[in-house]
Amino acid sequence: MLNTLSGRLATMLAAMFAVVAALLVGVSQRMPDLHQVIELGSMLLAAAIAFALLAALLVFSLLTRRLHRLALAMDHFRDSRFARSPRLDWARADGDEIDRLAVAFADLSARISSQLAEIERHDVQRRELLANVSHDLRTPLTLMQGYLETLLLRHGELGPAEARGCIEVATRHAERLGRLVADLFELSKLDGPAAAIAGERFSLGELAQDVAQKFELHAQARDVGVRALLRGEADVAVHGDIGLIERALENLVENALRHTPGGGEVCIEVASDAGRARVNVRDSGSGIPSEHLPHVFERYFQAPRVDERPGRTNAGLGLAITKRIVALHGGEIRVASALGVGTVFSLELPLCAPPPAEHPEERPPCPSASSCAFPA
Repeated sequence: MLNTLSGRLATMLAAMFAVVAALLVGVSQRMPDLHQVIELGSMLLAAAIAFALLAALLVFSLLTRRLHRLALAMDHFRDSRFARSPRLDWARADGDEIDRLAVAFADLSARISSQLAEIERHDVQRRELLANVSHDLRTPLTLMQGYLETLLLRHGELGPAEARGCIEVATRHAERLGRLVADLFELSKLDGPAAAIAGERFSLGELAQDVAQKFELHAQARDVGVRALLRGEADVAVHGDIGLIERALENLVENALRHTPGGGEVCIEVASDAGRARVNVRDSGSGIPSEHLPHVFERYFQAPRVDERPGRTNAGLGLAITKRIVALHGGEIRVASALGVGTVFSLELPLCAPPPAEHPEERPPCPSASSCAFPA
């Protein structure tokens, strides 16, 4: 009852009139003269009315003081353009309506400030993204236009080898442009509110082997080894979109190959621990400087790499796509690196429960090797 304004007012008024009534009863018992009793009662009644007015003014002042402080806090919050959330330490969550209103306003203002700051941060990232996209789109388009104009202007003058060289360069930049547009489209889909995953149970060990085989020829051309390792005896199964998880692993392996020089190795390790499936993509490359590690999952961030050949440039969206895919599956991804030793990306996903004994799933074992040829 005391947690409401009406309850507090009723309690104070009841206490006041109880005191006045007690005084009247006590005085009337000591004064046998009825005329004196009536006269004293009139005086007490007048005093009670005056006391009630003073008490009401005091109560009104106490109530309006908190309302005034709350109104000032709202004005300051508005004047700060909703950037600084006010501190209302006097408000209690278990207090009356004014206290609860102040607590609700403090929570609401803090959330508004946080969301506005997040919107401003995203707006800055959006402008940077547009600038980077414009640059990355303009560069291959300009080069393609230059080589195609050369073919048009010097048609009939260029030899077969020169003409073929111009066409090959233009084709490489067209492929680069297509990859960039595809990455932007995929990232926009994954970031959208309608992003959803098609769930199915699949083996991470088999998927890791498929990804390693897909990059085998490309890795051999670079004199880099690629292998898939299964840690432990049991199969590691997860529930999710196998196509998206495959894309995430491909991005990590492709990123590892770009940073691994000839003679190096890339390992895809699959294991399980404490109800989580874990995939480590290790490389024996040059490593990533510590100041770059906090930014590797940011869009358009590109760490220094080994492969700087024309046509092999990367827009810096692969790791951002990978992080979003992992987040959609309720997982986490981390990175650790040491210069001159290599880099490891650790991807964790919720582990599937084993199938019932009466309906076992037959799966071929995932090939494994003893260990990677570089430090853990």
